[in-house]
Amino acid sequence: MATTCNEDDHKLGKLEFSLLVPFPSSREASIALQSLSPDREPRKGGISKELSAAGNALSVKWTADEARILRVSVGSFLDHLALVLETMEEFGPPVTL
Repeated sequence: MATTCNEDDHKLGKLEFSLLVPFPSSREASIALQSLSPDREPRKGGISKELSAAGNALSVKWTADEARILRVSVGSFLDHLALVLETMEEFGPPVTL
């Protein structure tokens, strides 16, 4: 897990948070990405979230105007991620087609 802030965002008063979640395989990272991608932010402004998978890792990056909005979004995402991980554990490793 890492936080980053570039100079342009700092000047605009933007907050940025990045999270890298490793998985046992690229297939599981892809499944997590597909499961979590449909969840868009309910607010029209103030926050954005970008998800991607590279290799066996899921990467998530948030940019927000306010710390409170960022905290709520990250907390909600972590709740959903925990559910995805529990479901993957319950069903076992993915079958390769």
